[in-house]
Amino acid sequence: MDILDLLKSLLSLSLGDFIRRTFGTGPGTELLIDIGGVVMLSTFCLLIVIFLIWLTRKLIARMQDRIGPNRVGGRFGLLQTVADVMKLLTKEVIHPSGADWVAFNAAPILIVIAALLVWAVMPFAPGVIGVDLNIGIFYVMAISSASVIVILLAGWGSNNKYALLGAFRAVAQMVSYEVPMILALLVPIILAGTMSTKGIIDAQTIPFIFLAPISALIFYISTLAETGRTPFDLLEAESEIVAGYHIEYGGMKFGMFFLAEFINTLFWAGLFVTIYLGGYRFFGLENWVSADGYPYGRLIGLIVFFAKVFFMYFVFDWVRSTLPRVRVDQILNLNWKFLVPVSLVLLFAVAIVDKLIPTGTNAIVRMVIHLVLNVVIAAATLEILRRRGRQNRLATPGGGSGGAVAVPHDGHDGGHGHGAPQPIEDVPDVLDAPLGAREPVVVPVH
Repeated sequence: MDILDLLKSLLSLSLGDFIRRTFGTGPGTELLIDIGGVVMLSTFCLLIVIFLIWLTRKLIARMQDRIGPNRVGGRFGLLQTVADVMKLLTKEVIHPSGADWVAFNAAPILIVIAALLVWAVMPFAPGVIGVDLNIGIFYVMAISSASVIVILLAGWGSNNKYALLGAFRAVAQMVSYEVPMILALLVPIILAGTMSTKGIIDAQTIPFIFLAPISALIFYISTLAETGRTPFDLLEAESEIVAGYHIEYGGMKFGMFFLAEFINTLFWAGLFVTIYLGGYRFFGLENWVSADGYPYGRLIGLIVFFAKVFFMYFVFDWVRSTLPRVRVDQILNLNWKFLVPVSLVLLFAVAIVDKLIPTGTNAIVRMVIHLVLNVVIAAATLEILRRRGRQNRLATPGGGSGGAVAVPHDGHDGGHGHGAPQPIEDVPDVLDAPLGAREPVVVPVH
């Protein structure tokens, strides 16, 4: 075995080719490569969570003018997450009485498996992918939908009414937001002409975020709901359902739900980069092959990919530290009354316009056409929202006069003395007004 050849293979991310050259190309060799790839990818996903939890704590602490972890592991608290993991591993295993043993214990394992399986079609660099399926996006949506069943299994198997209510709420939210997510994903699929994640990257001579910014925004909002991140973290609203579907889980069983959340968040950041930001592409440097045949450009592509991924993860944490939690009815109204209609209009418009663009059109011209289309749809949407908001304000009592209620000053005020406070029954009741139409209640002073 040539040590120098091995080191070059590691540096060029072509270890599989080195194994084939050394041990042949038999079935046993391919099985060894496949198992090694699965172990390496799974280990990476499980270990990176330790860093992600620390990073999230520090980022949110800085954004909210706090310190964050600063004791365990030095002034930066680098070992705080390691200490938390050790605590979870050593805590007592508690099994609620009356809980379904199989469902209760299978749910944490299944949700981590579902979080790991989706990484199989993630292209990290040219030629560095678990499996290049021609239906890669369909595979992702199928596996991510399976986690919905696992959450319901956890809530039902706990034999706890709060856990079951939390599971129902989680399923309602996740299933609802899969509709605009799929509709938004169909736009880059149409632009690329393939459902393969690698094929979508290859089709992005210009990142699709410039061709379909509305699709990217809808997809991003849907991923926030899929991962249960703020402002869509109603899956664990402590003031309403104690802690959600995992209230009965403790120790490492709870830690596995936490683990799956961070793995999923990193994955959706990676999928956003793959679909809308060109993935590992970086001005062609990712395809650089040295004179001795080693594809060193793969390492450049890997670095570029993770730089983009961690930027998107930073945006996830930015939103989490900034926005407040919203109500469940507002979440569903945003989905069914806004995101789904806009996604449908965008999908049909992009499909028609892209079909009308002649084959062989310059990539920049094509980008300008689709960008103008997105601007027109965005302007029309904002105008419709503006008119709808104005109608709601006018329909609200006192809305036409800026929310104030006219008060007579001639001394004849219906039995109330001049300058007397207005009874509560005289204050306009806007609590039953449609969402978006509510104005602050103004109590006039005589």
